Amino acid sequence: MLRLVDEAGLAGRVEVDSAGTGDWHIGEAPDERAQRAGGQRGYDLAPLRARQIAAGDFRRFDLIVAMDDANVTALQGVCPASERDKIRLLMEFAPQAQVRVVVDPYFGGDAGFEMVLDQCEAACAGLLAVLRPQLAD
Repeated sequence: MLRLVDEAGLAGRVEVDSAGTGDWHIGEAPDERAQRAGGQRGYDLAPLRARQIAAGDFRRFDLIVAMDDANVTALQGVCPASERDKIRLLMEFAPQAQVRVVVDPYFGGDAGFEMVLDQCEAACAGLLAVLRPQLAD
């Protein structure tokens, strides 16, 4: 998403961040397989560090995007009721997709990480297309 926002010339208008719902990887870099797959597509994931979503994120951001239903449920559990309409599934923005959630590649092989990148790239392009009219001057 960061690359798409930058390529669209919207870097100063769209803020992109990432956080997990659990606390078990705080401060860690992405999985080596994710870094390898991302690197093959020109994404440098090495500087990224995991953080857990915080209550302030629901006030700070206009949209909170989850990868799957378990994350939606976890987000709803920590989200103020007045902010719950901000939570959406990423794959909602990939209308051609045959699945409604991003697959979990953790227990699979390298092909699973490639599939996640395919899903995320398609959905992020769709998300940017939805955001564009809202950002028009």
